[in-house]
Amino acid sequence: MRKNFGARPITYPQPVLIIATYGENGIPNAMNAAWGGISDEKEISICISAEHKTTKNILASKAFTVSMADVEHVVECDYLGIVSGNDVPDKFARAGFHATKSGFVNAPLIDELPMAVECKLISYDEKSCRLVGEIVNVCADEKVLNAEGKIDPIKLRPITFDPMNNAYLAVGEKVGDAFKDGKKLKKTK
Repeated sequence: MRKNFGARPITYPQPVLIIATYGENGIPNAMNAAWGGISDEKEISICISAEHKTTKNILASKAFTVSMADVEHVVECDYLGIVSGNDVPDKFARAGFHATKSGFVNAPLIDELPMAVECKLISYDEKSCRLVGEIVNVCADEKVLNAEGKIDPIKLRPITFDPMNNAYLAVGEKVGDAFKDGKKLKKTK
């Protein structure tokens, strides 16, 4: 038997996305967002409300980065979600983060978070709170790459948000091979 929970924003996994921008004074700002993901080949969509400092910065600069929160920085990444840049202008620094300017967009890369998606603003709908960005580059620190030079999720150690229990969970164990395992069920002639 199933239990019904009604219409709620519950899916698994939900990535913990850290959106970083520069403010009008060049000071880095970042926020934690869970409602987002890839929405097209070179597009990311995230739900963030208009009152966030990050949203205002994106609308002004037309650029942002999205880093994957990781196990090593759970405390810092959670802090970015519970403190507003409107109230604490130096929250990026208070989180202990350092910024390097992206070479592709006018937004900061967070030195401590080893993977980021660099984006240009495509659109923002204040009514639906839907932010859409064009992915212009993905970068990753060499420490999270495998022998073939690809991002290794085991080394990256990204976290996911559990909205039912307000918890962060580690992502890690490989359980199959995409676009291969399902072939076992295909009929052959």
